[in-house]
Amino acid sequence: MLAVVGVAAAAVAAPSVAPAASASVASGASSAANAVVSVSPGEGDTVGVAAPVTIRFAAPVADRAAAEQSVGFTAPAVPHGAFSWVDDTTMRWTPSERWPSHSTITVVAAGFPHKFRTGAEVLGIASLSQHTFIVKIDGKVVKTMPASMGKPKHPTPIGSFTTLEKQNPVIMDSRTIGIPLNSPEGYRLTVYDAVRVTWGGVYVHAAPWSVASQGKTNVSHGCINLSTENAAWYYNTVGIGDPVIIEA
Repeated sequence: MLAVVGVAAAAVAAPSVAPAASASVASGASSAANAVVSVSPGEGDTVGVAAPVTIRFAAPVADRAAAEQSVGFTAPAVPHGAFSWVDDTTMRWTPSERWPSHSTITVVAAGFPHKFRTGAEVLGIASLSQHTFIVKIDGKVVKTMPASMGKPKHPTPIGSFTTLEKQNPVIMDSRTIGIPLNSPEGYRLTVYDAVRVTWGGVYVHAAPWSVASQGKTNVSHGCINLSTENAAWYYNTVGIGDPVIIEA
C-alpha cells in the first residue's frame, strides 16, 4: 500500500556520488554563508548510519557553492556523499556510503560545531524474488521474515534507501496513486507499525491481510508487507536514518 501522507520536496534514496566533505571548514567560507538556523540530526541525537545531514539557513542562499564549502565533517570515517537543495534556505548532505556505527559525528556548519551520534547499523534487506525481509544488526543476521512486495502493476522500487520516519498508525489511501476507492483494487486502510522508506509512499508495515502471501508471492501496491508481529518488531528495532536495500 501507498500512504496518503504528503510528498516531501526531495527523496533520500540513491544520491549521486561526490567526494566527502572536508573534515575542516574552508578558510573564509563561514563569512560567505548565511547564518545557520538549524542542523538535523539535532545536537546529541542518535540516528541510523545512513542518516542525511540537513542544514537550514536564515535567508535564501545566493551562493550555494560557498554554503556547501562552509560545511565539514569529523568522524572515525567520513563517507562519500553529495549536497542537494530542498529549497533556497535548506541544504542536505546525503551519504552514499554509511557513517561508522556507534560513533560521534561532528558537523561544522558556517564555523559552528554540532554533534550527533550513530547507533548500531540496523540494515534491512528486502528480496523481491525470495519474498523475504532480512535484518542485520552490526553485520549479523538477527531476523529473517516472510514478506510480500509490490505486484507487477505496482512494483516495489529496487535500490538503496534510508528510513525516513515512523508512523503508528498511518492512513493509506489508493487515491494517492491514482486508484479510485470504488475500484476492485481501491483501499483506504489504517496501517500500523509503518516505517517510511521513500517520500513517494513506500513503507515497511504490518499487513495482516497478506500473511498468506508473505514468503510466497508479491501482492502489495509497492510497500513491503510483514505480519503484525514482525512489523512491530522491526518498528521497535529500526531507527530513523537506518539503511534499507531492496533487491530484485
